[in-house]
Amino acid sequence: MSAIELNARPHKDYSLHLAEAQGVLSQAAAQYAGMEGGAPRITQASSLGAEDVVISHIVNSLKLDVEIFVLETGRLHQQTLELMEQFKASSRAPVIIYKPVEEAVVQFVAKEGLDAMYKSIDLRKACCNIRKMEPLDRALKGKEAWITGLRREQSGARADVPLVDVSEKRTKINPLANWTWGDVWHYIKEHKVAYNPLHDAFFPSIGCEPCTRAISLGEDFRSGRWWWEDEAAKECGLHVKSAEVSALPVR
Repeated sequence: MSAIELNARPHKDYSLHLAEAQGVLSQAAAQYAGMEGGAPRITQASSLGAEDVVISHIVNSLKLDVEIFVLETGRLHQQTLELMEQFKASSRAPVIIYKPVEEAVVQFVAKEGLDAMYKSIDLRKACCNIRKMEPLDRALKGKEAWITGLRREQSGARADVPLVDVSEKRTKINPLANWTWGDVWHYIKEHKVAYNPLHDAFFPSIGCEPCTRAISLGEDFRSGRWWWEDEAAKECGLHVKSAEVSALPVR
């Protein structure tokens, strides 16, 4: 059974959720438009997961002045890489690929091993720091706001995600905050949006290949991410407040 067949059951307020997301994105794109013809001051962070392809489709459909970036960590699934190339070729909005600094990766792997993430939480976070956090800093340089696919339903840690988060120096826009998983897949079905085939293999949340597994029916959405760790540790740093991010170890 495909992810669409399994999940495409919209909430009774789906139409309101869609209108809300379109409104939030349109307002943000206008508020953070480029100055005097320059690049927009807002960008979408896309992991090419289900939520992110929905947001990108809305951005493209509404012809919004928003850039999109993907972090190509060097450890992504082949299915993700193929979707990335397909999306980059078809997107109206510019898609920018950011990769980690090669020398930093080489040194880390030489010292700690290719699969160091399994050895300790500190080493896993150090790997995330090199492959995701440093490239993220480059992707967000010069931007005043960024768009994410965070939803309140995703996990307990994200239950209070606001539509617009101004608690940090850089505004975070979460247009799908109120969406259900069924809403996401209903949109994908209705608009025939290309998605990662790993979703059909029970991967609701897709990250780097060694850090992602399929889940069983009834498991939490993010239980397939860093499944060997404590629930409290299960973030790479992208969506952790700056005070916590500064505490991430660098090796």
